Amino acid sequence: MSTQADHGHELIPRPAQTPDALRAALAVVAPARLQEMQATKDDAFAKAVEWQSLSPVQSWVLTWARDIEIARRPDLSFRYARARDNLEHEDPVVAQAALKELSAVLEVAMKAVRT
Repeated sequence: MSTQADHGHELIPRPAQTPDALRAALAVVAPARLQEMQATKDDAFAKAVEWQSLSPVQSWVLTWARDIEIARRPDLSFRYARARDNLEHEDPVVAQAALKELSAVLEVAMKAVRT
């Protein structure tokens, strides 16, 4: 795991982008999602064999690295939860703002794990 803290308070350091490191990090920041992670991992590996391509596995790693980035950073986690809660708001302006915020959070997290 990386020891570099680059966004204020972080629950854990950013994990390496390996299945074992991502699983260990998820077990700390969002243990309720471990079963989901395993199911999507199994699917990604099955597709990799079927397609004879590593791209499903690479996508799986990036998706979980992004989700763990959000979960390990309270600032992003708060923004993400608030935006999700407002996605189906009765006021379309609020719902549209929530969609933009959700996209922004996902972009920040993806950028962080791709550096």
